[in-house]
Amino acid sequence: MTLTRAPLPAPGTYRLWIFDSLTQEGIPATRAEAGPEALGPEERRRARLFRRPADRRQYESAHLVLRRLLADHTGLAPERLEFGREGGRRGKPRLLGSPVPVHFSLSHSHGLVAIALAADPVGVDVQRVPGVRTVERCLPSLHPAERAELTALPESERPDAFALLWTRKEAYLKGLGTGLARPLAADYLGSGGLAARPPDWTVHNTAARPGHAAAAALRVPATG
Repeated sequence: MTLTRAPLPAPGTYRLWIFDSLTQEGIPATRAEAGPEALGPEERRRARLFRRPADRRQYESAHLVLRRLLADHTGLAPERLEFGREGGRRGKPRLLGSPVPVHFSLSHSHGLVAIALAADPVGVDVQRVPGVRTVERCLPSLHPAERAELTALPESERPDAFALLWTRKEAYLKGLGTGLARPLAADYLGSGGLAARPPDWTVHNTAARPGHAAAAALRVPATG
């Protein structure tokens, strides 16, 4: 089965979808439809590992929508899509055998799902705003300038600011392809001193429902 192919985002841009996996609110319309049978063996195996039914439904919903979106942009049927990883088991997920150079990223947290597609390496992250104790535990692992920014805030404001920072950092690390294997202190993704952020990447927060934070990162395509 071959589908009509939707155009990929232009170089230097990406498309982002954020939706509720449980209520289906915000799930994008696609040309392709995909039921649970479209999931691959590894996706089904991982889905079975979730003990809570809501977590399992969230995972399945996220991956089915990802397959639908990739099907739209590659012209391949959702069930024909095959995935691998760059650099081994823990590497960045990638689409195998795609007729177009599409990059993607997926994140889900407490019922909210974010998916990004681009012609260049892209990363996305969504997280629920943590409690004060979680912020305190994570502070020592951050870049010194990030720690300074957060500790300068009143304690009551730190969870929201931390969630925005953390999603920027995770989106960048996903786009980079290292994930959390790269030390959290290695890169500055704070809210000030934007020139000090990683070169060749644009990283910013995007709107999410109350109680959550989300961010996307895109590698700037080379020019000349």
